[in-house]
Amino acid sequence: MDLTTQQNDALTELINIGFGRAASALSDLSGFRVSLEVPRITMHAIEQIGPLIGRLVTGEVASVNQVFNGAIAGNALLMLDERSATMLSRLLSEDSAVTGGFDASGQEIIMEVGNILLNACLSVFGDLLQVRVSFAVPRLQVAGIGSTLKTLLSESDALRHGMVIHTHFHLRASNVTGYLIIILGISSFERMLQELQNWEKRQISC
Repeated sequence: MDLTTQQNDALTELINIGFGRAASALSDLSGFRVSLEVPRITMHAIEQIGPLIGRLVTGEVASVNQVFNGAIAGNALLMLDERSATMLSRLLSEDSAVTGGFDASGQEIIMEVGNILLNACLSVFGDLLQVRVSFAVPRLQVAGIGSTLKTLLSESDALRHGMVIHTHFHLRASNVTGYLIIILGISSFERMLQELQNWEKRQISC
């Protein structure tokens, strides 16, 4: 499944706006300047996501999962491997007691990062695409990629399309790789593409 160049560019711009909001919020939270790279976005059938991420990440992952509902509905996840979760939790904390991304202190930090990033990205759907989106309380899971995605898909058999967003966090002279995955059903995917087209038209007419 491929997006047209125009669709990919519009979606990248939209997600990048969300990343800008998230980076600002994380900077305020941590007291350090945080930036997020312009995202690289690819679309895949849902069954392709597990093997794709499995080639990029090994071992257990920390994932923050947020269900969203409305005109565009689905699941969004921030996924970090153990090294990235550990590094990010240390970089965002001055507490030397934070020893690992999967310990209690690290999980609390990753949960907060995921909450900020997912809300910022999903909020642009409502603010800029002008569709109503509501959020459930996010959940943190530490497991292998297969188990993480199996749990996600068992909650709904309507999910069909996965948007994989690859980016890097930049803070305190360090880079951390993360993956944001947004999974949509057929109707939500089609509605998103339609609203992207409408948003582009509004941009041109301004």
